[in-house]
Amino acid sequence: MLELVAQGLESAQRWRKPLEPGTRYLIGRDPLSALSIPWDTQISRRHVQVDVHQDHVQLSRDESARNPLFFAGETVGTCRVEVGQHFVIGSTTFHVTQPETEVGSVAPPFEEVAFKPAELRKIRYQDPENRIEVLTHLPEVISGARDDNELFSRLANLLLKGVVHAEAVAIVTTSGTEEVQMLHWDRRHETAGPFRPSRRLVTEALERRQSSVLHIWEKDAPQPHDKTLMQEFDWAYCTPVPGLSMETAGLYVAGRMGKTFIPGTTLSDALQLEADVKFTELVAEIISSVVRAKRLERQKAGLRQFFAPPILAALGVELDTTLLEPSECDVTVMFCDLRGFSQRLENEAGDLIGLLERVSRALGVMTHHILENGGVTGDFQGDATLGFWGWPFPSPDAAVNACRAALGIRAAFAKAAATKNHPLADFEMGIGIAHGRAVAGKIGTAEQVKVTVFGPVVNLASRLESMTKQLRVPILLDETTSNIVRPRLNPSEGRIRRLALVLPYGMETPVTVSELLPPVSDLPELTDAHIQSYESGVQCFISGQWDEAYRHLHSMPPSDRAQDFLMQQIVLNNRTAPRTWDGIVRLPNK
Repeated sequence: MLELVAQGLESAQRWRKPLEPGTRYLIGRDPLSALSIPWDTQISRRHVQVDVHQDHVQLSRDESARNPLFFAGETVGTCRVEVGQHFVIGSTTFHVTQPETEVGSVAPPFEEVAFKPAELRKIRYQDPENRIEVLTHLPEVISGARDDNELFSRLANLLLKGVVHAEAVAIVTTSGTEEVQMLHWDRRHETAGPFRPSRRLVTEALERRQSSVLHIWEKDAPQPHDKTLMQEFDWAYCTPVPGLSMETAGLYVAGRMGKTFIPGTTLSDALQLEADVKFTELVAEIISSVVRAKRLERQKAGLRQFFAPPILAALGVELDTTLLEPSECDVTVMFCDLRGFSQRLENEAGDLIGLLERVSRALGVMTHHILENGGVTGDFQGDATLGFWGWPFPSPDAAVNACRAALGIRAAFAKAAATKNHPLADFEMGIGIAHGRAVAGKIGTAEQVKVTVFGPVVNLASRLESMTKQLRVPILLDETTSNIVRPRLNPSEGRIRRLALVLPYGMETPVTVSELLPPVSDLPELTDAHIQSYESGVQCFISGQWDEAYRHLHSMPPSDRAQDFLMQQIVLNNRTAPRTWDGIVRLPNK
């Protein structure tokens, strides 16, 4: 096994990566590259191909690379680099090394100390200024890391600054076996070469005690003939860091007694080591807290596309997802669809990416207003969005909030249509809203789940959305939603007018449908008097007084398209209701 060490101009610009024999790697700025160098602008996205052999690597410069590859002081296109040699690209130097393995088992420590938090609190520092200075940079070190490799590199560098007499540090992990993996390691002096931590110490700290453990080896103890850890270091300690990686992980620090202790201090070697362990435990505690917070934030970020802030707050800091289990409840469901998407898809087949971006933006408008009004986004079906209210907490305002969201979506699309060259200017939408009993929550299979809602009310909302085309209005409500919202929605927010009693295609129960309208301030051409006259006309239409219905409907402004639906029924029958008339308009198709 070989290792490749990359070092940029700054100390933080550094990583170590294992190289598997028989494997081909790529060095470049591409973040997907196995050997990515994000800090060096002189390195191309694909710069050098690395073929790994047992005792060397073979390099080949990519044809697309802008800058040269240097080896042994010369520009080369290809070269063979052996262990101990290095090459340069841009401002980054690459060393090929071979990690030394620990031969045999390290002798038992002369002294082993397991620390308890209460004991460490009594320890004092004699270099508090340096420790505090290092700790002030710790949150920045963690939050600024783009990936785990950069995080581990930054932590190793920070520990060397905080534990000033340590000679080596490592981020170690173990999965319950004797094998110890170093996620990253570093030395105060690069020329000192790699090292291997004590398996005995790491296992004791991370697996058995799950607390900081210090090992001190007797200075004059006989050494095995093979080079081992003890020839370089006579002390080391390991501190667990919960949550740092998927496996059990810890900070490993090693050095030699009295070698580089702080000038002017009076602490004994043992007390100085205890102070170092105290500092490292503080670092580990901060790391765990910040990493846990970042992980929760990532989880919440994933949930924000589905849930409004109040629901996320109710889930708590630990994200108690038991609230998301399926349950039967009363919900208000909104189904929002883009008009003419299939035709647009055919017309814009040459720019599908551009069309997708515009559709995504339109879906974003819908999602924004659903979440802003306390709803849950349940599903995306091509060019349509499903939202619902009343889960995971029942709310008397569910139907009203759904209507507020629908009016917000309508206003956003109307504003886009009135704006020249707006990406959504040529989009129209239809919205259906229904209220009823359903099952909501995490629904799906063992392999895939999603948060959504299931039940007849969902089908009804979808049917209402489809009917907006036939009734020529943007937003339709079922009778239950209308009855809930009509007395509670402030006229300054929106208005409701009954449109007709219809039997949707394929259904057995007729539905009284109503239109949700903007307030007079946003739609002044349709006054409250118009709405009152229209509803009188609807009542006359249902009761069979079609002459009177015609008079009321005919008084609507020409811009009002809703009248067209009933007027067509009346005109086709010469303003006379059929003898079998029961007040229901049967829709011939979806």
